Amino acid sequence: MELYREFIREMSDALVLAQKPIRILDSIKWDAHIEKEFLKSPKDFDLRRLQKEYYQAKELNFDAEKKLAELRAIRDRVRLKLGVHDPLGQIIVRNCLQYEDVIHMLNHRGTPEFYQYSKKLYGSPNEVMDDGSQRLNELGKTLNDILAGIGKTNDDDQVKNLSAETVVQQLQMKLDNFFTDDKIKVKLSDGIISDASAGSDYIKVKKGAMFSQRDIQVFEVHEGWVHLGTTLNGKNQSYAHWLHKGPPCATVTQEGLAVMMEVFNFAITPDRARRLNNRLVACDMAEQGANLKEVMNYFLELGLSPEQSFNSAARVFRGGDPEGGAPFTKDISYCKGFINTYNFVRSCVRKGRTELIPFLFVGKVTLEEIPILYEYSLGKMIDAPKYLPPQFSDMKGLIVWMAFSNFLNKMKLEQIPDLTTIRHFKKSA
Repeated sequence: MELYREFIREMSDALVLAQKPIRILDSIKWDAHIEKEFLKSPKDFDLRRLQKEYYQAKELNFDAEKKLAELRAIRDRVRLKLGVHDPLGQIIVRNCLQYEDVIHMLNHRGTPEFYQYSKKLYGSPNEVMDDGSQRLNELGKTLNDILAGIGKTNDDDQVKNLSAETVVQQLQMKLDNFFTDDKIKVKLSDGIISDASAGSDYIKVKKGAMFSQRDIQVFEVHEGWVHLGTTLNGKNQSYAHWLHKGPPCATVTQEGLAVMMEVFNFAITPDRARRLNNRLVACDMAEQGANLKEVMNYFLELGLSPEQSFNSAARVFRGGDPEGGAPFTKDISYCKGFINTYNFVRSCVRKGRTELIPFLFVGKVTLEEIPILYEYSLGKMIDAPKYLPPQFSDMKGLIVWMAFSNFLNKMKLEQIPDLTTIRHFKKSA
């Protein structure tokens, strides 16, 4: 067993080292001058030039062929030593194959082939969900219809009157109280598209932006408890160090878990839900053939500024074909992941396997591998997650929530009497 543990640690460390220079978002992000050129004259902007010229001039920061050979060597060693049926060996091999597909995807930036690899790695807005009937893009349409009937919220905690510097200070205090045994850093950054982004031991907050008190709550649970928490829990592993570096297949679970934590903590708002859903809708539009300009117009019609609309559309087209039909599909992860992760928790409660639920936080995982990781934790091969949000360190309330959810899901809402309209009560006899 000790030889097995040491081999898993050796291969795990080799995988972490091999994937280190592979940075998807850095390899596909657009330079600031593109936004300026586009917004200066959107009608005249040549999408074909962006597609063909930009990525040809933007080289990867690693040798793709050497990196592919390095990853192949790791999975060949794992298969030779452990065979093809060892559960942990299968996870390491799967991760190697994922990173190889990432390299192939990046080698095809700006082409339809980029989208084919993106769809393989992250999925498609048109895919059928696990129930075998509903498609993911149908969720986008449903949420659109429901959220359209809810007006904009203007609560005091949603007024954007806090500077990025204030957010850094307050968020640092909150996370210091959560990550008691690890040193993390909250810092400003002017090189990110999103409002906040988590790294290995830090969170970056967008410099120059204004935020609300509710934004701080979202950053705490989404970037902090989930993204940083799973990274640190993975880093703290004795052997399975790969768990702190997630391949694309873990992205769906990660983003879904982060959104679920926003829901459990009532940090999410209708406006926030609209933004996440709009990403799914925009990705679906691009997959159906809408180009960058058309998707940007979609966001403009929603009331976003030209700058916000461009950045929202760029999330879908970075790396893909700006002329439509071949998007970067990562942005479906938020809605897809929430559905899958929420259903996983419901299933654990329904089947009496609640001991699996905390292992959502053991590192960057897929739902399918959680039972394997739990079983190996019983033999001290996998360390249980150290940092857990309150709902997962004491799951009594969560279990009751999911028990009700399992029953309510069986009820057909359309057959329940409509009590939302004014009715006249019958006179008593």
